[in-house]
Amino acid sequence: MVRPGANALTDGQLEKNALIKPKALTPGDTVGFITPSTPIFDPDLLSLIKPGIESFGLKVKIGDYVGKRKANYEDTLKGRLDDLHTMFADPEIKGIVATGGYGASQLLDRIDYNLIRSNPKIFIGYSDVTALHLAIHKMTKLVTFHGAPTVESEYTQRHVKEAIFETEPIGLVTNPEKSSGGIRAGLRTVRSGKSTAPLMGGNLSLIAATMSTPYEIETDGTIFFIEDVNEEPYRVDRMMTHLRLAGKFDKVKGVVWGICAECGGLNRTSSGFVYTLGEVIDNLMKPLGVPVLSGMTIGHTSDRLTLPLGVQGTLDADLGTLEILEPGVI
Repeated sequence: MVRPGANALTDGQLEKNALIKPKALTPGDTVGFITPSTPIFDPDLLSLIKPGIESFGLKVKIGDYVGKRKANYEDTLKGRLDDLHTMFADPEIKGIVATGGYGASQLLDRIDYNLIRSNPKIFIGYSDVTALHLAIHKMTKLVTFHGAPTVESEYTQRHVKEAIFETEPIGLVTNPEKSSGGIRAGLRTVRSGKSTAPLMGGNLSLIAATMSTPYEIETDGTIFFIEDVNEEPYRVDRMMTHLRLAGKFDKVKGVVWGICAECGGLNRTSSGFVYTLGEVIDNLMKPLGVPVLSGMTIGHTSDRLTLPLGVQGTLDADLGTLEILEPGVI
C-alpha cells in the first residue's frame, strides 16, 4: 500500500528543471547503508562494506533490515522500505548508500516521496538502484548519483569524491589511461558531434522495466546514458528497440553507451541473432542524428564514474569526454 501523501506533489513542485541538490558530504559525516534490492545475508560480505565506506572518512549506520531474513514477501518489502524511509528521515544521516541486485522496483509505489523531498540528501547506487533513481528524480527532482563509494580503484574513489564531497562542478571526465585491469576500456565514436544537456540514464534493463509506469524515464532534451551487465546482444537489441518504439530516443541531445560487462563479443550469437553488441549499438544509434559515444566507464566495471542525474553536461563524442558543468551538491 502506498504511504499517505506518497504522490501528493503539486505541479509547481515538479516544475521542469527545478532540481533539489543535497548537501555535500564532509569527512566525519554519517551515511546510511541499505539493501533495497537483493538482501545481503553473507556475514563475510557484510564485513567488507563498512570498512570500504569508512575509507572515505565517513561513519556508517547499517539499516535494520540489512543482513536479516524475513519470513514472507510482505515482511521483506516492509523491511527494505522501512530502511529507506528511516535513512531519509534520520537527521544524523547525511547520505545513503544503496546496493543493487534485484527487487528495487517492487518498492516504487510504496515510497513516501514527500518524505524524501523534505529531507534531501546524497543517495548513491547503480544497477538495480536505477529504478529508485528514476522514481525519486521524477517524483521529487532530487539529484541522485549513479555510482558507488567503493575502493575498487583509485579512479573510482576519485570520481566518487569529486561528485559527492566537492561543491565545484566535476568538470571533464573520460576513461582512465590505464584501467585497473591493465588495459584501457575502449571508447568509440559511434556518431560525431558535441551537445550540452542534463544527464539522465542508468541500467538498461531497469529503464526498460519501468516503461509505461508512473516512474518511466524522461529523456527529452537529455544526454541519455545507458549501461548493463550479462545481457546477450539480442536482449540488448530488444530493450533498445522497445525504448526506440516508445519514443525515448526521439528528442535526446546525445547518447552515452557505458560498459556492458559480460554482454557478448564478436563470436557470440543467440537464437539466430547474428549481430554483435557493437553492431546493435551502431544499428540503433547512428540514425539518431545526435552525438553518440560508446564504451565509457559507467556501470559494472571496477573503474567507475559517479554521475549526478539531472545536472547539465557536455558530451563530445569525438574527444570521448563528458564535461559535468554544474555540481550535483551544494
